Formats: sequence, C-alpha cells, structure tokens
Amino acid sequence: MNIKQRDFLSTGDFTNEELTALIDLAAKIKAREYTERPLAGRSVALVFFNPSLRTRTSMEIAVYELGGNTTSLDIGKGTWSLEYRENVLMDGDKTEHIKEAARVLSRYVAAIGVRAFPEMHNYAEDMQDAVVRGFARYSDVPVVNLESSRFHPFQALADLMTIREKLGALNHQRVVLSWAYHPKPLPMAVPNSFALITAQFGLDLTIACPPEYDLGNEMMQEINNASAASGGRVALSRDYRKACSGAKIIYAKSWGGKDFYGNPQADIAARQAYQDWRIDEAVMRSTDHGWFMHCLPVRRNVVVTDGVLDGEQSAAIDEAENRLHVQKAVLASIL
Repeated sequence: MNIKQRDFLSTGDFTNEELTALIDLAAKIKAREYTERPLAGRSVALVFFNPSLRTRTSMEIAVYELGGNTTSLDIGKGTWSLEYRENVLMDGDKTEHIKEAARVLSRYVAAIGVRAFPEMHNYAEDMQDAVVRGFARYSDVPVVNLESSRFHPFQALADLMTIREKLGALNHQRVVLSWAYHPKPLPMAVPNSFALITAQFGLDLTIACPPEYDLGNEMMQEINNASAASGGRVALSRDYRKACSGAKIIYAKSWGGKDFYGNPQADIAARQAYQDWRIDEAVMRSTDHGWFMHCLPVRRNVVVTDGVLDGEQSAAIDEAENRLHVQKAVLASIL
C-alpha cells in the first residue's frame, strides 16, 4: 500500500485493499508490534471549528506517540475567524480566508486536520463539504478530515476495526444502523460514513429510520453503488425493533432530517413522535448475540439505556479506543 501524501477525507476515496491495510496496521499498533516514529521532528496542525473530546485527545496523542508535535487551533477563539466561501466580499465578521490559512499552515506543518460541522441551514451547501475540501484544495500538505458536514472517516475506520475484532469475518454480516431519538437535530457525518464503509466491505446493512430522516439521495446512491460493487446488501426499514432482530451489530445514532435544514424547530417537532426509538435490553436480546455500537458522546436513557451501554455486549469504549489506533495508522501511512 502506498498512500503517501494523500488527503484522508472519506473512506470512499480509498480501495478496500488500502482500508484493510490501514486496519491491519492499526491492529499492529494496538498490539504494540509497531514501534516506528515516522513523525519525529514534524508537526501537525489540528484546526477545530467545533468542539471535540475524543478527536482532539486521540489526535494529539497519536501524533505525539508517532514522534511528532501538534498545534491545536480553535477557530474564532484565540485564532482569527475564517471565511471559506469562494468569491465573497469579506466585509462581515470573517477576518481571514482559508486560502491564506491553508497555505500558511502548509509552510509550518506536515499535515493539517480539520473539523467543521455543518451549519444545517442549507443541505445542498453542507453536502459540498466546503471547509474541509477547501483546506485540501489550498494546502500543500495532506489534509485529514476530523469530521465534516458529510463524513467522519476516522470514526468509520475505527468502527470497521471494531466490527472485525468482535465478529472476525466482515462479508455479509448483518449490521443495523438505527436512527435514535435525540432532543435536537444532529449532523449526518457519522451515519453517512458508517453506512458507506459497511457497504464498501459487503456487509448486510439495514438502515432503520423514520421516513423524515432518510439519508440524502446522493449519499444513498454512493452507499448503494459501494454495496453493489462489494456484493453486499442495503435495505431500509421503518421498524427499528424488527430490523434489529437477528443482527450482529446495532449501531445507534441520531441525525437531523435533510428536509428540515434551516428549520430546526420543525425537526424538533417531528421527532417527538419517535421518542420510543431507543436501544434497550429487549432490542439487544432479539439480536444474534449482537454488539451495541455508538460513536459517543451519547445521551443515556435517551438514545440507549444504561443496561445496554454498560452491558457486556457494548463495544462503545473499544470503538473509542480504536480511534487512536486507526489515526496513527493513517498518519504513519500518509506521512
């Protein structure tokens, strides 16, 4: 595998062989069989437009343990506010454009990580991933996606590593991505990325969600294309309990409805009818010795009950740990 100097923006940009090699390397790192320090004497900039716990911590530690140094930038809090739109008159509250920011940072560091959530005003605009892809366009060094409007590829890679650890073989295992109730609309990056990577690897994927919360048509086309190429299967269900029956993996996640973009109060009103969409012990008992997964943070007894999250079949903490290992694998491989 040679992915040197490539951006890491979506798992869809990589072949299954490349992604498998990254997970294999992450497994070696986790087993402490990899002791190289490929980032010795080098630095990575981490640019955060939005808050983080696991991503910031695991990225800073990953770079450090590979021998490097990080500089973390919270945009608008200790740094200049950044504009990302093209051909815009900058007479508002933005101080600097990412064209300059990306180029300048490229002179200082070996790679740039960017986290930029959707503004959730315009679905079509958010799905362009303008911030992270803008950094990639103007940077002279690799850019890695720490969660964008559309994708969270490090989370997806950690998810797949966790599934492989728990189930062994990947092909045709039954997995369910289940929408769950949450009191407010959340981004789509995690469900998009989980659905895409499981489709890429030929798993038997069911997406369970109310009709108001279907993933976008463009995203579903990419997921279906990936599944067709890998010999997998993608199904849609409106009954999450029925969908979870007999499954091996239950991945719970809430997300906002694309048709509610720009109108959060309408989304909040619509989701009140689905407060029972929660993963509980009865759901898990109906699975085939299934594992519960969630990217975290998670609202206890809203998205999932205490009994499931704290139970022996919860993989959420293993999943979070694996973020560290896959990030090391990607950084070591591209740098």
